[in-house]
Amino acid sequence: MKSIAVLPQGTVSHEALLHLFGDEPVRIVHHKLISDVFLSTAGGSTDYSVIPIENTIEGSVSLHIDWLINEVNLPMQAEWIYPSVQNLISNPGELMDSSGHKDYSKVVKILSHPVAMAQCLQFVREHAPQAELESVGSTSEAVEIVKNNPGKGWAAIGTALGASTHNLEIVDRKITDHHNNYTRFVLVGPHKLALPQKSAGDKTSILVTLPEDFPGALHQVLSAFAWRRLNLSRIESRPTKKKLGTYYFYIDVLEPIESVLLPAAIEEIKALGCQVRILGSYPTYTYEEEKAEVQ
Repeated sequence: MKSIAVLPQGTVSHEALLHLFGDEPVRIVHHKLISDVFLSTAGGSTDYSVIPIENTIEGSVSLHIDWLINEVNLPMQAEWIYPSVQNLISNPGELMDSSGHKDYSKVVKILSHPVAMAQCLQFVREHAPQAELESVGSTSEAVEIVKNNPGKGWAAIGTALGASTHNLEIVDRKITDHHNNYTRFVLVGPHKLALPQKSAGDKTSILVTLPEDFPGALHQVLSAFAWRRLNLSRIESRPTKKKLGTYYFYIDVLEPIESVLLPAAIEEIKALGCQVRILGSYPTYTYEEEKAEVQ
């Protein structure tokens, strides 16, 4: 049975993991911090780690990408998309008036992960502008804190799974400011794996470091892909952390590494004096609404 490290029970990462593997049995190992998720697999305690790396609203999760680049050597083995559905959660009946209707004036504090909080600011400003906002390590932690502090008017922004895990009440469902809010996850680990569902295609992620004092180097790197008609879905610069003004370029190519054209493009880029590191070549999976569990 595969063992998989993931953020705490009830987080979007946990929901996404359950969606990816479906009925396939896995041993799930929860960690409070993303660093511990990475280190669990890097140290051999688990086979894989679930890492969120990009969000529709907030963009790249820079901390997690930097960990993949600088702290661990764990290839990406799969990628999938999962909706980040957030809800307002409280202790049962605490945010209701005597008639059983929602009473947002009772909200004293709202807790959540900063990314989830940012995704719901329009809802918060409209319904509970008086509430103090507090960031915590995960949406699951926020729900647990609320559970342990009844009667204070505290609420959490979190998942339906988090609410059911702690037997709390969902006051409002789907409170994100944008309904097309999806998160891109990658499964990282030392070994390839086979999943039962059909993939939507293949992708290869590479890291390119340009030579210093080479005018037009990035243009030539992109040209190596362009004239071969290799489609790039993402290019992002990240600091090398070695010298001010020096950057890696993180590039996603919509092609498997086994293809005819991609290895030739990489060799051309190396011939320019660039350093190239392959972060992974892996299947990608899209989210199918009709197969998803109702939130």
